[in-house]
Order: sequence, then structure tokens, then C-alpha cells
Amino acid sequence: MSKQPLSVVVTRRLPEVVEKRLTELFNVTLRDDDTPMTRSELGEAMKTADILVPTVTDEIDAALIGQAGDRLKLIANYGAGVDHIDVMTARQRGILVSNTPGVLTEDTADMTMALILAVTRRMSEGMAQMQSGDWQGWAPTALLGGRVSGRRLGILGMGRIGQAVARRAAAFGMQVHYHNRRRLRPEIKKNPKRRPNGKNPGSKWFAPDGTLMKHSTGPAHPPKHPFPPLNEPPRPGL
Repeated sequence: MSKQPLSVVVTRRLPEVVEKRLTELFNVTLRDDDTPMTRSELGEAMKTADILVPTVTDEIDAALIGQAGDRLKLIANYGAGVDHIDVMTARQRGILVSNTPGVLTEDTADMTMALILAVTRRMSEGMAQMQSGDWQGWAPTALLGGRVSGRRLGILGMGRIGQAVARRAAAFGMQVHYHNRRRLRPEIKKNPKRRPNGKNPGSKWFAPDGTLMKHSTGPAHPPKHPFPPLNEPPRPGL
């Protein structure tokens, strides 16, 4: 007697190749449109599914998990973060929670660098002029932006994404300053990218008192955990 395939409910539209593979492996219920499920729809899905595949738009709290049927054994989050899932309650119910750490690190760093360049080079303003038909042609002082080379980049939260941003910033000749709950190990801190003058800029730790950030371009990639008090010295380690 053949074993019945697991019942999987997907809460949002996923890339076509992912949905196709899911249908090949499981008894899957896909979302017809790309709108978030209502709370009642999530509750019904969790009563009948073996596996729920939610996204960051789905708030799965203790009350919803309390409605889950005995069949639900895995909440397989489509994304890196699980802040929207009550992991502790799920664990108490014997429900595993999985995520996809690291898969968007490089992409997020790309977007961060793109936004930094777009702001300093006033790209969105130029695009708006072109699209509205207001562009009058080239002029020596038109939409003068600024170069990023030589600027300080302040990074608050030097995890995977922060370090990926730092690598890109170093390639653009920026001075990288960061704050983290722990200082980076020397082998991570020493960035292999070199500036045109041959000097290795590395990454410098700073205390988050606001002094440096007033003079910096600064993305924030902190984890969802409180930083130690500002008067607490940095702890050795990572």
C-alpha cells in the first residue's frame, strides 16, 4: 500500500519553479492570488495541513498555533526570519519551525549598496525628470551628486549582511566603521579588498554614541535582540 503524500499548504504565491516542485512531491494547496491569507484562513490551513509554508506577512502567534491540528508537524518559513512565528509555542506543541538562513545575504547587500549609490548620485531624481519629460539636457551643474569613495560607512549590526555590505563598500573605497554586540575576529575584520592607494581599510569598531553616525552613510542590519548598554565595554569573541 503506497504511503499518502504529505499535505502542504502554501500561504502566498511562490516562484513557478518552486510551486512546480512542490506539486511533484506533495499534496499541495497553492494560493490562487498573491494576497496574504486572512487569520481565519491561516487557522483553517493549520487544522488540516501536515506542513505549513508561510512568509513574513503571516503572523503565526500562540493563539493560531493552539488551533493547529495534530497533523501539523512543520512550519517551513519561506524566508530567513522567524520573528513572526511563536517558535516557543510551536516547540511546546511538537511542531518544528524551519527557515532559510543566508540565502538572501548577498541580494540584500546588493540592494543596500544600490540604495547608497542611488542617493549619493541622485539617480531617482534624474529618472523622475526623464519620465516626466522635464529633462532639459546635460548641464555642468545639473543633478550633481557625490562620490562614495573616501566616505565613512557606518554599519549597525555586523552579521552576515553587514559583512557583505562592508565587502562591497570596501570595493568602492569607503571607510567601514561598525558597531556590533561583539567585535569581529581579526581574520574577519581585516577586509581583503584594497583601496587604490594599496592600503587595506579593514573595518573599525565604534561605540554607538551617535558621534560617528552624524558623519556617515549608514545602513542598519541589527538582529532582533537588544544591544548591551552603551556604557558596557565590547565583549571579546565573535
